[in-house]
Amino acid sequence: MPSAFEQLPWLSPLLGSMLTMAGAYLAGRLLNVVIVSRIARLAKRTPGEWDDILVGELTSRVPLWSTLVGIWLSLGYWPITDRWLLLVSGAIAVAAFASVTFALAAVATRLVAVYGSRAVPGVPVSGLTQNIVRLIVIVFGLLVMLNQFGIEIRPMLAALGVGGLAVALALQDPLSNLFAGLFISMAGQVRIGDHVRLDSGIEGRIVDFNWRSTWLEMPSGSIAVVPNAKLSQAVVTNFNLPTPEVSVPIEIVVDRRSDAAQVELVAMDVARGVLHEVEGAVSDFEPVVHFHTFADTVLRGTVVLRARALADLSGVRHAFIMRLQARLREAGIALPAAVPPAPAAPPGPPPSH
Repeated sequence: MPSAFEQLPWLSPLLGSMLTMAGAYLAGRLLNVVIVSRIARLAKRTPGEWDDILVGELTSRVPLWSTLVGIWLSLGYWPITDRWLLLVSGAIAVAAFASVTFALAAVATRLVAVYGSRAVPGVPVSGLTQNIVRLIVIVFGLLVMLNQFGIEIRPMLAALGVGGLAVALALQDPLSNLFAGLFISMAGQVRIGDHVRLDSGIEGRIVDFNWRSTWLEMPSGSIAVVPNAKLSQAVVTNFNLPTPEVSVPIEIVVDRRSDAAQVELVAMDVARGVLHEVEGAVSDFEPVVHFHTFADTVLRGTVVLRARALADLSGVRHAFIMRLQARLREAGIALPAAVPPAPAAPPGPPPSH
């Protein structure tokens, strides 16, 4: 009686292929556990992060690479012609090349994200920059792969150069946003995390750049999406440059019969307490008190404090007003029942940030 292998001639190579691929996959997992994991532990002891990134990407791809080796070995079980053997081997090589290229792109992107943020402390690398790095590595890997398979790339580059003009005309708006985003990222005049205000009135914190637009998180929590080309042409006020610290001017109004020297002492004492005790205030800043108006019924002045960032301004102002009102009452300094409107201030430069 003929056996199953004689009745089904494809069963033997199929079983052999499955066992070979399974063994190759298990070998890759074992390699990860025995060797790569030890290398990862050694990499964690080094001060740099490049080796941790490299080992991390290697760990996630070793099983795939070992499986591709198993697929290539399993071709020997099948009675296929040289033409099909060449085609299947080429497909395996393409998959291996693609996997290595994507691994290198992932490593390069993570290296840029880690070490790029260290170039400007506190400012993360934008998604646009990471995508550009990833695209460059993938395109370079694709060209190398085509060259390895004997495909001439110079005519392709020439065709791309000729067709580039037509593509640029057809994609004028997306390309203008792309290059505007690159220029914005490279110039460093606005960065991720900066609080900005556009001349159109839109205000918020920059969350990210991408190939088309810049995302601003507004005070309300909503996201404003501004095209990069519009942002590059707008008049932008960056509250984080040259420093994120911001002045906090607060007007005080007391009865005109109050002792100005006493009011100044109380205001200075309260201001110093706020700067040293309230979170978000600049503790080493020396507050300033200036009286600027002596009207019929009131004495007006301005107290200047300083906050670490624009987001801390309201908290510092609130704490000062609450404490100053209580201290003025304790000191017996009268507050006017009805405050006349403040006179128009003379033109001058805006407060420095």
